[in-house]
Amino acid sequence: MTLAAPALPLRRWPVITALGIVQIFAWGSSYYLMAPLAGPIVADTGWPLPWVIGALSFGLLVAGLASPRVGTAIARHGGRPVLAGGMMLLSAGLLVLAAAPNLPVFCLGWVIIGLGMSAGLYDPAFATLGRLYGRDARSAITALTLWGGFASAVCWPISAWAVGQFGWRGTAAGYGLLHLTICLPLIWRMIPQEMKGPPMGKGQATAQIALSRPERRSFRILTRIFTLAAIIAAVVSVHLLTLLEARGVSTAAAVAMGALIGPAQVASRLVETASGGKHHPRWTLLMAAVLFTAGVALLASGFGFSGLALMLYGGGNGLFSIARGALPMALFGPDRYPALMGRMARPALTAQAAAPVAGAFAIQFLGANTVLFLLMVLAGSALVLAISVAVAVSVVRPG
Repeated sequence: MTLAAPALPLRRWPVITALGIVQIFAWGSSYYLMAPLAGPIVADTGWPLPWVIGALSFGLLVAGLASPRVGTAIARHGGRPVLAGGMMLLSAGLLVLAAAPNLPVFCLGWVIIGLGMSAGLYDPAFATLGRLYGRDARSAITALTLWGGFASAVCWPISAWAVGQFGWRGTAAGYGLLHLTICLPLIWRMIPQEMKGPPMGKGQATAQIALSRPERRSFRILTRIFTLAAIIAAVVSVHLLTLLEARGVSTAAAVAMGALIGPAQVASRLVETASGGKHHPRWTLLMAAVLFTAGVALLASGFGFSGLALMLYGGGNGLFSIARGALPMALFGPDRYPALMGRMARPALTAQAAAPVAGAFAIQFLGANTVLFLLMVLAGSALVLAISVAVAVSVVRPG
């Protein structure tokens, strides 16, 4: 069965625009925050760099542990109060960072930010759109990923400028106030209020999202694919310069090549948008895996086409975001979508927390070339799983 999403009604654009602005600053002040701030933090405080970077990993771990409850909360209460709570948690965590007198308080700030990430990034935003628009949410999810693709491009320059003007503490505080004065009002005023579901005990909630045996298999396959992609993306995002320099690429050239990833992500999402959603999202997943694996394999081959490799990788990464939002809706239906998105997010976020540290040890003890080979194997495994989804005899129908 092919799910063709209808053209996006004009009345949806205020919702998507509001969520898009929120996503840019939510990602930019959490997942992408440490790239421009880690150096100034270490220089100002003398705290060890591994601990400063590791605090982000700790936040991602907290986000992963909390994500299933977030999905259940969206299914029960709707997306608006959960996303609003996410903005308040992000704000509180950033303000704690800004005032942190020592490293333990700094890490506490990241625990709070991790809770905010679980309630404020893509997965809860996708679940919100799924609850609002049901099976017609695909085009809205695709449009939202276009906004999110600009998070680093917008926030890294803002963060670098703000650090020069106000220091890292002022930058963190500024983002915290921005969530309260811009993101929170956008959510509360632009996201429609939804009717609450009936109160449910634990057993009732479990029964509501129960999966048949074929559905459980599909759910496990999708979870593995997106977790493998998350591991690769986390290692590449943190260790890209080291991996490229091991291939003989200069630091300046490596930075320039790394800058190709963001535009490639946006370009692949624009192509998906231009397609009009006329193909089943399992084909989006397959194309994501093909591009992703081709990019990693070319990077690992050592043939010297690192720029092209990163463009292929970025294009695949961009499509993975769309597939992660659209395919579970197509397979499992809108009623179970928010809770299942929360369940699916846990292993991916947990893997993202551990992957940079594991990657650092692997590079140190095994070498960069071996790490690239291992990433290629992981990407190839994701591709095999994506093929198994794409060539299935029939798409699992919601029960």
